Amino acid sequence: MLVGPRASGKTTTARQHARTIVRLDRELEAEPFRADPDTVLATMQPPVLLDEWQMVPEVLGSVKRAIDDGEGAGRFVLTGSVRAELLEATWAATGRVVRLAQWGLCERELVGNASAPPFFDRVFAGNIAQVSAPKEHVDLRSYVDRALRGGFPEVALRGTTPGRVRWFASYVDQLLMRDAALADEARDPVKLRRYLCAIAANTAGVVEHKALFDAAGVTRSTAATYDSLLELLFATERIPAWHTNRLNRLTRSPKRYLVEPALLGPLLGVDTKSVIRNGDLLGRIIDSFVVAQLRPELEVSERQPRLFHLRQENGAREIDLIAEAPDG
Repeated sequence: MLVGPRASGKTTTARQHARTIVRLDRELEAEPFRADPDTVLATMQPPVLLDEWQMVPEVLGSVKRAIDDGEGAGRFVLTGSVRAELLEATWAATGRVVRLAQWGLCERELVGNASAPPFFDRVFAGNIAQVSAPKEHVDLRSYVDRALRGGFPEVALRGTTPGRVRWFASYVDQLLMRDAALADEARDPVKLRRYLCAIAANTAGVVEHKALFDAAGVTRSTAATYDSLLELLFATERIPAWHTNRLNRLTRSPKRYLVEPALLGPLLGVDTKSVIRNGDLLGRIIDSFVVAQLRPELEVSERQPRLFHLRQENGAREIDLIAEAPDG
């Protein structure tokens, strides 16, 4: 099951790994599955891509029965929207489905060696010589340009596009007006936008929750609901604090991130020039850009590390990111 942000290329990727492709958002293809999903699925040559499966949720029952028949793994690829995670008709996938998050393209895919071993596997192997900086010279402005360009294939693969600003503005509108509504019809899109803007202004920071919901003009309980919704939409992320009993005075608060740093453009109304002139925002966008490079690396790493941050309660010292392997 491929999950991830809208426009990260999940369907495009899945199509490359399927012999049979079913678009369940097309009525002509969906109707037979509503009538007799088991029979229809049995006629298809695997691997079968079931795209937008939440449009016919009963198809999951057929997938479950086919898997339980023991005919081998890797026969189905499932892709769908955020609404799929909330449907009452969904089923416990434990032991049957492997969830894989697909994020935007990282710089290694765009300009580097995508076939090299995963970054974290090289790091944990201790071979620092294999972890090298890019050969090309990249100055500060170039890093900010890349951060605001984003990793969504639609814009990242097209170089400098005049319509990029409008594309990201439309993306935010779609995210808050349509996608969020599918997941939570009761939410207020205006307040949700204000809350997302507050997170964007504090991306890569440890900020008191009260400061965020006060800035957005919402209650604590509403903010908690918005947190869950925005994380479900893969718009924001909270990286937990690393701590140990051997060290005192470490904060336990998470570090909040806007998942796609390019969304800072429409949310805060900034461009490369204004970011470079603002020291606080500059640090936040570079930090967010670095994490955007590491999320895809986490997905492909054999070591499966987890990301944390470390910060003293008084803020005197901090480590932006700590990667910890399962063995500690």
